[in-house]
Amino acid sequence: MSDPATRAAELLKEHRASIDRLDAILVYTLAERFKHTQGVGRLKAEHDLPPSDPAREAQQIARLETLCADSGLDPEFARKFLAFIIREVIKHHESHLS
Repeated sequence: MSDPATRAAELLKEHRASIDRLDAILVYTLAERFKHTQGVGRLKAEHDLPPSDPAREAQQIARLETLCADSGLDPEFARKFLAFIIREVIKHHESHLS
């Protein structure tokens, strides 16, 4: 049987490995999401649509709040995170207009 300090170090290593895997999943998931939002941006530019869609954004926020409630994540964090993503997407969409 290992001593408590060794066991704690092993658990810490396991947690950190999981965090590293999840960070990679987040990055690749965001990259895939931005590929699709760039496609949306191109379509909006081609059809002279505004870069922002407040109704869609409100719908997404409500959907994420529900997902947060279901998963135990703080809804305020989700709102801030989605707001950040939306700002980035709008920036990309506006760049297609210039």
